[in-house]
Amino acid sequence: MAVTRRAIGLMSGTSMDGIDIALIETDGVNKVQRGPSGFVAYETAFRRQIEAGLEDAKAIRVRSERPGNLAAIEQELSRRHGAAVLGFLSDYKISPDSIDIIGFHGQTVLHRPQEHLTVQLGDGKLLAELTGIPVVYDMRANDMVHGGQGAPLVPAYHQALATRVPMELGKGKPVVFVNIGGISNVTIISGQTDPIAFDTGPGNTLIDQWVSDRAGIAYDAGGTIASEGQVIVSTVARYLAKPFFDLQPPKSLDRNDFTLEDLGNPELADGARTLAKVTADAILKASAYAPDKPSLWVICGGGRKNATIMADLAEGAGKADAAVIAAEELGLNGDSMEAEAWAYLAVRALDGLPLTYPTTTGCDVAVTGGVVVGKGI
Repeated sequence: MAVTRRAIGLMSGTSMDGIDIALIETDGVNKVQRGPSGFVAYETAFRRQIEAGLEDAKAIRVRSERPGNLAAIEQELSRRHGAAVLGFLSDYKISPDSIDIIGFHGQTVLHRPQEHLTVQLGDGKLLAELTGIPVVYDMRANDMVHGGQGAPLVPAYHQALATRVPMELGKGKPVVFVNIGGISNVTIISGQTDPIAFDTGPGNTLIDQWVSDRAGIAYDAGGTIASEGQVIVSTVARYLAKPFFDLQPPKSLDRNDFTLEDLGNPELADGARTLAKVTADAILKASAYAPDKPSLWVICGGGRKNATIMADLAEGAGKADAAVIAAEELGLNGDSMEAEAWAYLAVRALDGLPLTYPTTTGCDVAVTGGVVVGKGI
């Protein structure tokens, strides 16, 4: 019988804007009781350090290497995660002793699935020492050892959440969970097979880069800038003609696989509007890999707050008689879902349950993963 545990998940995603933290109680199978969640922002200076570290990371050939400032960034990042956990527990008056495990994602600085190389900065042992709580970290590596791409890992959690979709929305057809972070990815759940999952293309990364470069703004809040622009159809077509879209899933991306070079030099709003359309259309192309036409698209991640992306998704899905909703309409939290997933995966790792499947990452067989450290482990 599966054991229910209290777990904290920590996620620092490709947007590099801070730490998402979430608490759940779960048996790592179907039981999921969601608890409080929070977010600790990185100040601009530290975010810039991580961005600079991405350049240092390009020199990595072995996962353990930390060229340039990466070793220092890793230690600082781990300390910040420790402070985030302790602050979170204090805010909610939760004893550290009541937490069974922490799932620690770390910060991805390099992801080259074709080389079986993925690097997440994060010292799990240091985090365990700082918090006094056992930690599971480095959950992507074992998947790559078994022939997988190391991403995405959230589908196992999406599958557990899919049981919450009402029959009138699911209609007995596939439901697609979409995460729009720096990169967008989908999980197609049909109940007929293991979940099907893959990265679909750029999420918020290109839009963030565009408005930052052109206007000194961190991101297009609410899709306001994009809403004032026009779609450059030829540019959308150029992005969607990339070889990536001809690859069969499973497939995954590094945040640098798509760049602004193909956008050219449009006006600010037109550029943002065009990139929003690229994000939405790339996501909708995923329906081609579902065993039947999806009935519902559940949108998670920061991109669900971009009204322009959401409108494009709703229009495109509507042509196939499918609905598009934000995670909150199912009583979920689209901001904390990835952090919740890392808590869920940590419990699965403790029990040796699969984190990935051949249909999600391309691994040879369904495999567990993660390194477990800390007291009592």
